Amino acid sequence: VQLQASGGGLVQAGGSLRLSCAAYGRTFSSYRMGWFRQAPGKEREFVAAISWTGDSTDYADSVKGRFTISRDNAKNTAYLQMDSLKPEDTAVYYCGSGGRLRAGVPDYWGQGTLVTVSS
Repeated sequence: VQLQASGGGLVQAGGSLRLSCAAYGRTFSSYRMGWFRQAPGKEREFVAAISWTGDSTDYADSVKGRFTISRDNAKNTAYLQMDSLKPEDTAVYYCGSGGRLRAGVPDYWGQGTLVTVSS
């Protein structure tokens, strides 16, 4: 599976962005999908994950209630809706699939997309 993340940009605190992760491969719907982020000077961290059916989700405490992960298997795309953004959400965001998502070890990584939240 090849993954391509997009949708990053500059937004003011309190604003919203939606990230997309397009997957290329016949087995997208078989994989759990996840989002991760890496802020400047920090380690990459888990943000959210979704089951292959889309009926089970998991979030880091820092984004719970503000971010929503979803997927459209017909479009081979996963999404991360980010609301009520804070300056501390500034990071490069990556999508991943398969593997151990909570542990930050997916089988496949996409390239990052930069999210900058201004105060």
